[in-house]
Amino acid sequence: MAEEAEKEITTFADFQLNKQLLNAIEEAGYDKPTPIQLQAIPQIMAGHDIMGIAQTGTGKTAAYLLPILMKVKYAQGTNPRALILAPTRELAMQIEESISLLAKYTDIRHTAIYGGLGPKTQIEIINKGLDIIVATPKRLLELYMKGELILKELKTMVLDEADKMMDMGFMPQIRQILEVIPRKRQNLLFSATMPEKVVELSEEFLEFPTRIEVTPQATPVETVSQVLYQVPNLRTKIALLEHLIQDTENLKRVIIFTRSKKNAESVSKFIEHRNYGEVRAIHGNKGQNTRINSMEAFKGGDVRFLVATDLAARGIDVTMVSHVINFDVPFVYEDYVHRIGRTGRAENVGAAITFANEAEMYHVAKIEKLIRMQIPQLPLPAEVEVFKTPFDEQQEIAMEIDRQKRRDNPDFKGAFHEKKAIPRSRKAASKKDPKVSFWQKTKKKKR
Repeated sequence: MAEEAEKEITTFADFQLNKQLLNAIEEAGYDKPTPIQLQAIPQIMAGHDIMGIAQTGTGKTAAYLLPILMKVKYAQGTNPRALILAPTRELAMQIEESISLLAKYTDIRHTAIYGGLGPKTQIEIINKGLDIIVATPKRLLELYMKGELILKELKTMVLDEADKMMDMGFMPQIRQILEVIPRKRQNLLFSATMPEKVVELSEEFLEFPTRIEVTPQATPVETVSQVLYQVPNLRTKIALLEHLIQDTENLKRVIIFTRSKKNAESVSKFIEHRNYGEVRAIHGNKGQNTRINSMEAFKGGDVRFLVATDLAARGIDVTMVSHVINFDVPFVYEDYVHRIGRTGRAENVGAAITFANEAEMYHVAKIEKLIRMQIPQLPLPAEVEVFKTPFDEQQEIAMEIDRQKRRDNPDFKGAFHEKKAIPRSRKAASKKDPKVSFWQKTKKKKR
């Protein structure tokens, strides 16, 4: 049936959407439905529960929003009739923006609620009446428990980025939410990957779902080229980054992903100090307003570099991102797919560049197994200075390699299976020597 629908439908008008939605779609510049939209929209409009497996950047948000907007049609009553759950505030904000875009010629009332801000304003908006609510699980439950949200009139529930929900430990909250919303409703689950936890969750609340998989699970977007550099240490990663970003003609709008807040701050400060272009960093320690402003500046083209941790990876929806640079390899392998999905969006061409030290190559191999392809590896450019790995970083890498071997073979006894005493001479030296700052380590004369 899905294949038949795909043959028959070639335009958004073929979905029999109302005039208000078609006008908004045309203004948004959507030319033709994407594969996930071709398959999902008819099934959702027919009332089926859906399990959609689609990469980020494939148009899945519009795939569930358009049928919901058709179903809700116009403002009615006080309590929400559709709930969309998202794992992060960034994604919740992105979905709410998409609703604003597609529902601009309707009187449908909608809002996004999430943590990081006081609930007062959100409560005021809820009390005025809503038709669609986008929420992160914790904030939704918080307002429900306070009696500020009535969910008894829900007809549709969407679980977006379900795999990230599981990674972030939201299963208990989702189960609580399922207990307090009406049992008779339409359920839509979307995920880029389908690990066991997501399958378990889908079995709990989806009723005879239609499975829609537009690409094999965890396959990166075809329009994204991928390359890998094996880099020995942090200083050399910085040197490689500096070499690459000097290509202002090709690297026009770049997202750099780091695994830690510390590295995000260090990388953004390095770029800022070297004057390679406007840069912003977003991570968990940044205030909500700072993160929103940084995202808006990046979207508007005022900022060339956005440095982000994985917490923010799923909420970035910016077209024309030329490159994604994985400064650190993610330890949650599905995050690699989500990271590189920030480029090559809306059928545009993009590039993903990954830096990996010796310990991180273990995780690269696991990622390659997940995406069912080998990432092409390039030698370090001759112009990039290769620095000697400091003793502490060398030890850290060696211990991580030991942990990896022990994980694959419990009987393995590595060099670090016992805590070794630090020689007195080295203890004394460490007390005398001041800590060298990040900038002293990376500073070198401009050529």
